[in-house]
Parts: sequence; C-alpha cells; structure tokens
Amino acid sequence: MEIIGEKINGTRSSVKKAIADRDEAFIQNLACKQAEAGSTWLDINAGTHPSREKEDLVWLVKTVQSAVDIPLCLDSTNPDAIAAAIKTVNKTPMINSISGEDDRLKGILPLVAEHGCRVIALAMGGRRMPETCEERIEAVHKVMDAARNAGVPDRHIYVDPLVMTISTNIQNGILFFDTLRAIHAAYPEVHLTAGLSNISFGLPARSYINRAFLTLAVKEGLDCAILDPLDQELKAALLSAELLLGRDLHCLHYTRAYRAGIFTHV
Repeated sequence: MEIIGEKINGTRSSVKKAIADRDEAFIQNLACKQAEAGSTWLDINAGTHPSREKEDLVWLVKTVQSAVDIPLCLDSTNPDAIAAAIKTVNKTPMINSISGEDDRLKGILPLVAEHGCRVIALAMGGRRMPETCEERIEAVHKVMDAARNAGVPDRHIYVDPLVMTISTNIQNGILFFDTLRAIHAAYPEVHLTAGLSNISFGLPARSYINRAFLTLAVKEGLDCAILDPLDQELKAALLSAELLLGRDLHCLHYTRAYRAGIFTHV
C-alpha cells in the first residue's frame, strides 16, 4: 500500500506556527520522521491565507526537499499555488486534489496533464458533500471523463470515495465501502485512497477505530491512504492485513518492518 504522510499540514497549530516563523528545523524533522517510517509520499499543505499560500507552499517544498528525497503530494485548491510549487519539485508530484467542481477541473486538471502528475480525485461534484453512493459515483464519472479527455491515464488517478465521521452517521462506514467497491468495479485501473482518520473524528480512543477501518478498507481494495505514518499500531495493522490477504510475498514487508523497529513486539 502507498502511504501519504499527513503531518505537514498548516491546519495543525504546530505546523502553522513553524510556517509563520520559517522554522526549517521543525518542518524537516517532521519530513524525516515520516520518510523513515515508510511514507511513499509526503503531503504538503500550507493551509494559509490565499494571499500567502503560494509563497508558503513553495517554502515548504524547498524546506522538505532539502531534508528528504521522496515524492511530494501538493495539497491545495489554489491553482496558482500548485503551479508555483510544481516548478520547485525535484520529482513529479501528486496533486491533492480535483473533484467534479468545474473550477477545480479547469484550474488544476491542466496542470496534472501538463506535468504528468498523479492526482487525488474526490468523489464529489460540487461544494455539498454527496450523501449517497449514487451521487458519489456520478461525480466520479464526471471527473474520470474530464481526466481521460485531458489525456490523464487511469493509473495516475487516486479516487477518494470520501470518509465521513461515523459519529454523525453510523452508516458512514458502510457508505464508504459501498462506494469504494463501485468505483473499483467501474474503473479497475484507478487507485483508491482516503483520509483515514476522518472516520473517527469526535470519538474517544480513535486509534482503535482507525485500525479497524484501515483493515476493512484494505480488504475492499484500498491501496493508498493519507495517514500518520508514525502511528506504530496503525502501521502494524496495515502490514498484518496485507499479510493475511496474501499481498506480502514470503512475509517480507512484515518481517522487515519488524526488524527495522517500525513496530514493536507486544
């Protein structure tokens, strides 16, 4: 499974302060820890005011790249910020994200096509969160049609079926899994991703819910997740699930992770 490390995000108070203070050491430490924990990509989200976002995102990219050598996931809805950040990356980035919203398709999809980026596509057609599986699939169809017309191959698209907290609707987990299966059936070459921790928002002992959710999602075809790669128990749950599903040849990923201390004996 591909892991998108989630921790360099300006909506987090400590990261917000580090961006404002231009604290390179703090950001680089977060980047190094996530890279060492096995992240495939590092999500880079300035989360600052639109008037500052371009400058802040470029600073984050340069700061992170001076410390680690793994691909970045540029996380912004601002095409100008994305365009500026793309010019500074060392490796072709992932873009987070597009949706069926016309402004996002027109502003960001051309950048994805021009630079050969991978892209996260949200299963939503507008600003309102779709409430049914059918609405989400309809939005995915629109995004996929636009992406294909722009020349973006299916294998470069990471569809996010949308994870909504279980505390507001006990059926949100079922809705996610139903949507995930439907997307996989309609577009077998696309990747499937999710912001994992959204499922447990507002509930106590969230890590237990996150682990169970990740295990079930892997069974249903999730092959990428935005998560905290420093959570050892979560990483152990992921590796164990892949092992039991026959996706870890000779148990190598599991045993190597254990020997490397990524998770410990209990």
